[in-house]
Amino acid sequence: MNKEYLFFLQDHFYIPLYFFTWAISAYRYKRYFDTALKYLPIFIAYTFFTELLGYFIKHHEEFLFFSDDRYITRNVIIYNAYQIVCFIFFYWVYWKTLRTPRFKNWVKYGAYLSILSQLISGFFQNPFYVHLYYANIIGSLVLVMAIFFYFKEKQSEPNPMPQKYNLLFWISTGLLVFYLFFPFILLLGYVNYSFYAQFNLRTVLLFLIVFMYLCINLGLLIGKRKAFR
Repeated sequence: MNKEYLFFLQDHFYIPLYFFTWAISAYRYKRYFDTALKYLPIFIAYTFFTELLGYFIKHHEEFLFFSDDRYITRNVIIYNAYQIVCFIFFYWVYWKTLRTPRFKNWVKYGAYLSILSQLISGFFQNPFYVHLYYANIIGSLVLVMAIFFYFKEKQSEPNPMPQKYNLLFWISTGLLVFYLFFPFILLLGYVNYSFYAQFNLRTVLLFLIVFMYLCINLGLLIGKRKAFR
């Protein structure tokens, strides 16, 4: 087997998981096509191609966006763009799903704050060279807040279908666990790389990704339309 292919599978094992998740999301689409998650297959496909492009930019010179030596093997800009899209997509999902006007307003204003923080960070940090760490912390906290509101509503809402059949419940669980840790692990890698490397936090981050997508896949496989919300 090609050595590069083996390296790809060993060091980027999570990328095929995105494709697998997209395939399941497309196959199960009829179960949630009329919900706030109707754009989920597009978002997962975008995630897959972003990660694939990130790999090729890092390991193949012909995929580099810039000739400037400062940006050689740098693929940060596509991840900064991806994170903005990710936040906006899930803010929209929860804003559409929540029923309490107060919660919907908090999510709306939180989304504005998150986008503003991304714009401000872009002035003080080079988005072509570094992750927008502080903006990602704000964006993650807003998303966690939206998930908290969602779970709070579900607690007081009667539903004859168990939550284990609710796709959004599983997605929310995966997102919550991931975004409670993701921005801080990323920030540690920036401000204290020796600590990041010593405790192998990249591996921790990858396992968080795997956990999140296993939750999404489980929800897609066992989810039922009547249980959604």
